[in-house]
Amino acid sequence: MTASAVFERITHRADFCVVGGGLAGLCAAVSAARHGAKVVLMQERPVLGGNASSEIRMWVSGAHGRNMRETGIIEELNLENHYRNPDKNYSVWDGILYDLAVKTPGLELLMNCSCMDCEMRENRIASVSGWQMTTQTVHIVTADYYADCSGDSILAPMTGAEYRVGREARSEFGESIAPEISDRKTMGMSCLLQAREEAHPSRFIAPDWAYSYKKEDLLPYRFPNMSQISENYWYMEVGGDLNSIRDTEACREELLKIAYGIWDYIKNDAENRERNQYWRLDWIGMLPGKRESRRYVGDHIMTQDELTSGGHFDDIVAYGGWSMDDHNPLGFKTKEPPTIYYHAPSPYGIPYRSLYSKNIENLFFAGRNISVTHAVSSSCRVMATCALLGQAVGTAAALAARDKISPRDVYAQDLEELQQTLMADDCYLPYKKRIISALTLNARLECAGEAMDNLRNGLDRPIGEEDNGVTFPLGESITYYFDGIKKISNVRLVFDSDLNCETLPEYERLLPRNMICNRPLSLPDTYPPQTLVRSYQIFVQTKDRWEKAVNEENNYQRLRRHEIHQAVSAVRFLPLTSWGAPFCHMFSFDVS
Repeated sequence: MTASAVFERITHRADFCVVGGGLAGLCAAVSAARHGAKVVLMQERPVLGGNASSEIRMWVSGAHGRNMRETGIIEELNLENHYRNPDKNYSVWDGILYDLAVKTPGLELLMNCSCMDCEMRENRIASVSGWQMTTQTVHIVTADYYADCSGDSILAPMTGAEYRVGREARSEFGESIAPEISDRKTMGMSCLLQAREEAHPSRFIAPDWAYSYKKEDLLPYRFPNMSQISENYWYMEVGGDLNSIRDTEACREELLKIAYGIWDYIKNDAENRERNQYWRLDWIGMLPGKRESRRYVGDHIMTQDELTSGGHFDDIVAYGGWSMDDHNPLGFKTKEPPTIYYHAPSPYGIPYRSLYSKNIENLFFAGRNISVTHAVSSSCRVMATCALLGQAVGTAAALAARDKISPRDVYAQDLEELQQTLMADDCYLPYKKRIISALTLNARLECAGEAMDNLRNGLDRPIGEEDNGVTFPLGESITYYFDGIKKISNVRLVFDSDLNCETLPEYERLLPRNMICNRPLSLPDTYPPQTLVRSYQIFVQTKDRWEKAVNEENNYQRLRRHEIHQAVSAVRFLPLTSWGAPFCHMFSFDVS
């Protein structure tokens, strides 16, 4: 008998089904649900976060440069982590990701559920099936739209969606960093390790199957440095010359031999024994973190030249800014440098047309599997960028569900609304401005700070030499006076969350607002950025009388929205305290 005949089958109906619960999938699911779609998120692991979770523990990298930190849902998560997880505990971080999912109305989670099959109707996905190992149940999700955020693009071979694997030939797109001849080689995978420093010495006994290394085996660019808090042993990498899906278990076995051998060298080599005697192995990942496998083909394949020219697409919905970080397929086995960093501008735009399938009518995708060349993937695969891609896909799926149109038709019909919605949700889109409500634009503004019209210029972060914010004393107010009585429904505030981490401890500037790798003996706790406003009030004027509409005593987020359904003649914002700064610095005060 087949499994489907023996085990219980449960069917779920949704507008949007997301397969894969890494940061891209989580942000896609949350964004779609927040914009009114009924969402099911199918995740094969017991935790969310993918490569950022406690199972793999890679830091969340993104765009380089000043004021280029990614905002939107990923910044919301990071600020939540700073507030609730001051010592950077991975179990707490897992809980923060889980908490966001379970408290989002309209979002149903299927954890420990591996996508194993799908049903097609012509060129549309009709349903996907997952096996939940903990309950021995088959879950079937029927939805109007699907997003593959699985990393490995599990739905591609099931649906017949076009996809690519490996490196394009230099001649195909004229990419200077591509090889002369195309191949199926990829960037490899890694099992990371973490250590903690203690007040007393400890010993380490390696298993007999671990590799044994001497100094000359490791070469300068793979030499473990315990003095660096950012040492996470990413260069322990294999599998780029193999099949990055089929050979995963063989690669895991090899990576564990390497990892235990590296730690044996750190603890027991004659040169290292004394200097590292206080360091103890804290954790080794048993699940490889992957960099590259299948990449979907969308209506547009983004290329190296488009990246290096800044990605000035009319359908920009996200941005990148990490270097083209092209890992050698041989990874730990090569005597050459394990990666080459090619310059990428920060920011560069990423188009919406690279986030849905060319030939499957209702399939989106987000994460490291989007429609780009290998060269572009070497940059846009990092997780903060993937989170932005997920938020864009989730927002687009909600618009598609509302209007009952295809992902391709969102590009044709709802592109401006998609972009404006993303910016309203605090996703920065280079080269674009957020549209300000007429109510806010036409109001008379009174503020104690300079450049007060920055509060309604449609730019919610510093860009180049322009601050785009306003600074004024705590205890001073900002007021919009309207021409007569106006009905309002929403007040939107954007505070300064210290995108450059300048008010955070020194180690935070090495790993900007990230989880840690090695844990030194003395590690300061982290708290919300000092620049954030902690307590504030919002008042409304009805005729000649002021009323308190909002009294927030413990804010630690950058974007705040408050629903206020009243007819008023004025709205006033009053910051009272911050998390340390002696002033209020903010970018937006919108009334609609």
